[in-house]
Amino acid sequence: MAQTARELSYEQSPGGAEGKKIPKLKAFKIFEVPVLWFAVFTVITLLSLYTGNLPGGMIGSLLIMIVFGELLGWIGDHTPIVKTFLGGGAIIAIFGAAFMNYAAWLPGNSVTTMTDFMKDGGFLNFYIAALITGSILGMNKKILVKVGLRYFLPIFAAVIGAVAVASLLGALVGFSLRDAILVITMPIMGGGMGAGAVPMSQVYSEMMGNDPSYYISMLVPALALGNVFAIVLASMLDLIGKKFPSLSGNGQLIQGFSYKQEKQTYDIQKMGIGLLAAVTFFAVGSLLGDFIPIHPYALMIIVVASAKIAGIIPQNIVDGASQWYKFVANNWTMALLFGIGIAYTDLNTVIDALTVQYILTVLGVVLGAVIGAGLVGRLVGFYPIEAAITAGLCMANMGGTGDVAVLSASKRMELMPFAQISSRLGGALILLLAGLIIPLLG
Repeated sequence: MAQTARELSYEQSPGGAEGKKIPKLKAFKIFEVPVLWFAVFTVITLLSLYTGNLPGGMIGSLLIMIVFGELLGWIGDHTPIVKTFLGGGAIIAIFGAAFMNYAAWLPGNSVTTMTDFMKDGGFLNFYIAALITGSILGMNKKILVKVGLRYFLPIFAAVIGAVAVASLLGALVGFSLRDAILVITMPIMGGGMGAGAVPMSQVYSEMMGNDPSYYISMLVPALALGNVFAIVLASMLDLIGKKFPSLSGNGQLIQGFSYKQEKQTYDIQKMGIGLLAAVTFFAVGSLLGDFIPIHPYALMIIVVASAKIAGIIPQNIVDGASQWYKFVANNWTMALLFGIGIAYTDLNTVIDALTVQYILTVLGVVLGAVIGAGLVGRLVGFYPIEAAITAGLCMANMGGTGDVAVLSASKRMELMPFAQISSRLGGALILLLAGLIIPLLG
């Protein structure tokens, strides 16, 4: 992800080399834009928003999301403690947006416009399609082959670790084994809202009675709070990786395999080709999803990875997809996170869940996932930090939206393909497990 602000540059005061250093305001940037110009963009956005003249659709949505997202992201990346331990710009962009919505600071029509743009307009899918296609096609083929099916071992370990730690902590704070596993652990590890909590509520309804809405009201708080902890722990894992370099691949999942990354000359035409490739592969995943009972994201990953391994994609398409992915990640991540806060984050749900017992048990789920994935990941030849982030935290977050936030907080957006495997295929695994566990727990 691109830096949201450059370091202040300085000029010497008239007192000479020994004089005070004075910051040059013109060198201070947000979103790589001089701060005075960013202020102009912000004022225009606010005037349009609060006078009812904000353009509809994509234009108005992107304007608000980029300006507010980058501003909140800059605040998060420059606030002590928040930038170090709480996810920095990623978590402030999401929960700052959620609070603005909760406090009714934004006009209702703008919230509706952004929500429609994120959901019906498909901006989240558009973003993730670029990341999946570009990161897989731009990946070294030997690494892709070498990772293979081994990746599912740390996913299984993450689930086992989450269940074990949550059961232990849940028992200590007064939760039954049934509640600790079915009500808290399963939704957190289940791949988000649409692919996890919603179908899970159907499974629970069919097997235990009650209306699905009854179970949704119990599952969503765990899902939301688990997503918060996943973002926070992602930031902390990044810090651990910097303090103990042997544990981290700095965005590379597999150990003992280095290769030279070829430098690319960026080409606008190639980026257009990359955009076409991304939306086409997304369409292929959607087409296959019509008759294969697997999430379209997962099918898209399989198709893109197969094409990469087979070597059938022309080099200019590979280059274009890689360049388009980097453009999208560098320029739209904070905007997307702001949109996630508006469209997908219900602050009421998070607040309602804030009891000490509940918080400790949810934290146990996420910690268990991290420990299990990190330990087993190391055993099968992965870097523990990257394994813990992708197979652990990306199982414990809120699906696709959580993947973006977690990878942003850990500064490892290139791991998106593995994050999506965890969220989609891992989520399907949890639904299967939930159906098997319910009879055992009565």
